Amino acid sequence: MRFWLRNDEMALEEMVQRLNAVSKRTDEIMHHDISPLCAADIQDQLQKRFAYLSGGRGQDGSPVITFPDYPAFGDVPDKEFQNVMTYLTSIPSLQDAGIGFILVIDRRQDKWTSVKASILRIAASFPANLQLVLVLRPTGFFQRTLSDLAFRFNRDDFKMKVPVIMLSSVPELHSYIDKSQLTEDLGGTLDYCHSRWLCHRTAIESFALLVKQTAQMLQAFGTELAETELPNDVQSTSSVLRAHTEKKDRAKEDMRLALDEGRSVLESIREPLARGPEQSPNQDQLDSQSTVQRLLAQLSETEAAFDEFWAKHQRKLEQCLQLRHFEQDFREVKAALDVLAQKITTFTDVGNSLAHVQHLLKDLASFEEKSSAVTQRARTLALEGERLIELKHYAVDSIRPKCHELRQLCGQFAADVGRRRGLLGRALDLHGLLEASMKWCDEGIYLLASQPVDKCQAQDGAEAALQEVEKFLETRAENKIQELSKIYQDYEPILTRDLLEHVQKVFRKQESVEEMFHRRQASLKKLAAKQTRPVQPVAPRPEAPAKSPCPSPGIRRGSEIHSSEGSVLRRGPYRRARSEVSEGRQGRGRSTGDEESLAVLRRHVMNELLDTERVYVEELLCILEGYAAEMDNPLMTHLISTGLQNKKDVLFGNMEEIYHFHNRIFLRELENYIDCPELVGRCFLERMEQFQVYEKYCQNKPRSESLWRQCSDCPFFQECQKKLDHKLSLDSYLLKPVQRITKYQLLLKEMLKYSKSCEGAEDLQEALSSILGILKAVNDSMHLIAITGYEGNLSDLGKLLMQGSFSVWTDHKKGHTKVKDLARFKPMQRHLFLHEKAVLFCKKREENGEGYEKAPSYSFKQSLNMTAVGITENVKGDAKKFEIWYNAREEVYIVQAPTPEIKAAWVSEIRKVLTSQLQACREASQHRALEQSHSLPLPAPAGTSPSKGNTKDVRKLEERKTDPLTLEGYVGPAPLPRSPEKGRGWSKTSNPPEAPEDNDGWSSAEEPVNSSDAEEEGRAGLRKLVPGKYTVTGLDEKGGPDALVLRSGDEVELVQEGDEGLWFVRNVSSGGEGWLPARNLSALLGQRGAPGCLSSPESSAGSALLSASSSCSESCAAALADLQG
Repeated sequence: MRFWLRNDEMALEEMVQRLNAVSKRTDEIMHHDISPLCAADIQDQLQKRFAYLSGGRGQDGSPVITFPDYPAFGDVPDKEFQNVMTYLTSIPSLQDAGIGFILVIDRRQDKWTSVKASILRIAASFPANLQLVLVLRPTGFFQRTLSDLAFRFNRDDFKMKVPVIMLSSVPELHSYIDKSQLTEDLGGTLDYCHSRWLCHRTAIESFALLVKQTAQMLQAFGTELAETELPNDVQSTSSVLRAHTEKKDRAKEDMRLALDEGRSVLESIREPLARGPEQSPNQDQLDSQSTVQRLLAQLSETEAAFDEFWAKHQRKLEQCLQLRHFEQDFREVKAALDVLAQKITTFTDVGNSLAHVQHLLKDLASFEEKSSAVTQRARTLALEGERLIELKHYAVDSIRPKCHELRQLCGQFAADVGRRRGLLGRALDLHGLLEASMKWCDEGIYLLASQPVDKCQAQDGAEAALQEVEKFLETRAENKIQELSKIYQDYEPILTRDLLEHVQKVFRKQESVEEMFHRRQASLKKLAAKQTRPVQPVAPRPEAPAKSPCPSPGIRRGSEIHSSEGSVLRRGPYRRARSEVSEGRQGRGRSTGDEESLAVLRRHVMNELLDTERVYVEELLCILEGYAAEMDNPLMTHLISTGLQNKKDVLFGNMEEIYHFHNRIFLRELENYIDCPELVGRCFLERMEQFQVYEKYCQNKPRSESLWRQCSDCPFFQECQKKLDHKLSLDSYLLKPVQRITKYQLLLKEMLKYSKSCEGAEDLQEALSSILGILKAVNDSMHLIAITGYEGNLSDLGKLLMQGSFSVWTDHKKGHTKVKDLARFKPMQRHLFLHEKAVLFCKKREENGEGYEKAPSYSFKQSLNMTAVGITENVKGDAKKFEIWYNAREEVYIVQAPTPEIKAAWVSEIRKVLTSQLQACREASQHRALEQSHSLPLPAPAGTSPSKGNTKDVRKLEERKTDPLTLEGYVGPAPLPRSPEKGRGWSKTSNPPEAPEDNDGWSSAEEPVNSSDAEEEGRAGLRKLVPGKYTVTGLDEKGGPDALVLRSGDEVELVQEGDEGLWFVRNVSSGGEGWLPARNLSALLGQRGAPGCLSSPESSAGSALLSASSSCSESCAAALADLQG
């Protein structure tokens, strides 16, 4: 920097000196250092032409100044005369002016007095040297004579140091000055035009001034450039360079114009000579040409000086810009290298398995590949800095340390990566050794388990087995861990606590397997040894008693006692004992072998789970980086079609959320179960809630598929696929999450198959059920989002419990009779969605298209609130049918399932919903009954909801409590029926015990009528009943002509509701039918609904008012018990 500042100051100083010299020389050329007057300043005075410099010269080269005949010469002011004389004498060169001027005074038409005055005035005011004064005296006789006499006597009065010669005629003048040096008015041939001379002088002096001003302007501009402080950033430096360049261009343009003007002046001076080549230029013209040429030379010198300075200044600015670029790139690269150095420090994991280490090596290679762009840029930048140093950049002291630092950082990063790769390489070797040892152990266990114990009892079988064992033991040298101490020493840098425990565990297992082999080897050697036993006759014996699974030690010891006495007697017990011992040993061997085989299979399943999980995570990352991230890359924007812009969330859904869950959480936790695969179910159970992310992904899949079909031919996808070197297109990878979530249940089934007797079997079963539940929820949600036409919010209906397609018949009390009759025979195809709060009826519509566009959609038709729903489980004639009825059978839907199993599942699920409502209603009823038992003489309705106007219901109860026949006033031990919500129809909630099976209805009605219905009932004074058997409690003559005359206590059955509170009933004992008022009917004591009767608590049709008495609780408990049974 100091070097550059010194050079810059020197360049400026050199230019200033050169430009000052130009200005000085310009003044010298124009004699402004002697006389600052210019023609433009005294142009009016020069135009009077009382004196002029014609350009003529005397014999010795003296300049000739001519004073033509000017009558008003005496009237010229002294100041003007002085200015003109000073200016004219300043024009010739100093050399010519030094010789002296010759004055030619033409007074031929004047008087002596004016001649005398002119001579005296010239003598007094002439500013330069005089060599000779020639006076053409008056031509008149008198004036000529007078002038001779007067001049002779008054010579001393002129006070001139040069001779003054009076001439009588022009010829006499020619004897002193050649005719070629005199103008035509003096009889000469010199071509002189005063106006032209004046124009040339003005142009020359103007050009000289322009040259001087240009030099001064460039000097100031150079000083400004040199004093400009250099910015510290690229943008400002570029702006300064651009601004200075623009100013330089303007200055160069001014110099070009000045040069053009000088050349134009020179041409104008040469023009007369070009027109008349026979005329030779006078000295004055030659001097003018020389003056202009010298001025042009000074202007060229000015331009050269500025160009030289600008070259240095421009180089300085360009080097400054290069430095700022270098510094900016250095900051960016250094920050990137710092990030890489920070990231490489996070690579501390050495892996917990061979596959994991391979995965880490892949990650490291991927990281190194991605970071290569940064390191390459750093090396390129270092080379650029070294190039600047070679080009003698002024900031060498600043550039060289940065280049050194860049190379040092790159080397450090490469060393860190190499060190990390070395550690992982050692970890790979160690895990390879451990897995080889584990594999050797597993194969050994499998070999031992697969050797049939019964065949080994024979000598040939024992020898074959012994050969297998010995052959297998020969392979242990290359597959086993030799010494733990050597492992500790060789792999000390990578031995974490967990890895050390794993090494020790493998070593212990290896020792255990070796011990098993040695024991087996010893046993087989004994069995393979040749044994000679005497052949002894064996007497027939009865069938052996039942064998004990474990022979007693006494028998075993007895079998070893041999004596000649009683050998035949002991032979039978001995052989039985030996047989039992063999079978016991064989059973234990087979059990151990089976368990080891299952352990090997579990390990295989676990390895498949981990391997596929790692591949899955890598594929997700590949898609997110290779496609999703590239959609935000500005360099790829031009490849993205209009329909694809801002649609990344639609195309990829929540794939990034799925990736983070698996990469950061699930994969790492799975790896913790590599040594205990039978417990992996716990990992699934702990993270089951986070698997819900797949439901969101699958719900978005139709939109993603649709967008892909629209934009699959977009060049963006082709370019990304080419970069990733994928053989399959993006849509195949977008299907990976759907495939993965279905893969888990298969792997869990396999693991459960081999872990039934293990500790984690229950967790595996629960995890499998949960995964299947998620799959069902995903499938249900895919159907749910296809519903169209539903105006409400589906989420308000609660959780979706089931969905499926059914044939549906309707049987509604409302509507035209023909429609109702036709509906009984023609089924409708409906897709039902069972929610916690409602069941939806939709019409399934198949769509044309491919992929998800081919999936069906569902047009919403009807919704039934579960608070007013009841079911009948069995319908006559078809085991696949059941009824869903609504509002006390005002609307009845006969539903036919595809199979009896599907029907049973639906009935069970609906029963659970209604049972939960019944339980909630019963609890609320008991709670309110306890609260009101001390304030009301009669119990309040058990199912009244606070939102249904409890205050009104209590007031009405108090008003009607004196009526012994109203439900509100009845306090018998059995629950009494309550009025239906609407005036027509009822729910079958109180069927008699002998009711046929096909009339089993399910309800959970425990809530009284709502406030509006109660008010309506109060106004009409009518009593609403539910179907069932009743007892006649009193008679009234209002029954009309068809009324039956019955005794109190007679049992009747309701048939149909009439008007004005009348009911058409059938006498159970006599079979007669007729009309009877509702107030004369009372429900049978002890009667309760059939076990399968459930309706909702808000269904007023067929609902019963549950009293606060103990019989209410018993009735509800009995219904629940029957339901659960």
